[in-house]
Amino acid sequence: MWSKAEFLIYRVNYFKIKIMIAKEKANELANKFISKSVFDMTDEELKEQREQGKAFAIICVDEILNDNPNIYDSDRLNHKYWKEVKREIGLL
Repeated sequence: MWSKAEFLIYRVNYFKIKIMIAKEKANELANKFISKSVFDMTDEELKEQREQGKAFAIICVDEILNDNPNIYDSDRLNHKYWKEVKREIGLL
């Protein structure tokens, strides 16, 4: 069995990994909606594309979150994960 210190270290590392994964997913989703290469865009176009990508990614996550409003216990972690992804998209 784990000591309290070992368990605490495990939990901290687990949440760091979950946050990193949510951040990566947020970045991946937003990038899917950028329509052309960053090298083909002006700074203004790049800024516009980034904002559009973020907006579309948030729409996708909202669809996932609203798909099943009656969340069962087994889906709570999944729901929490997608809420974290949505938060991370806003931070991009």
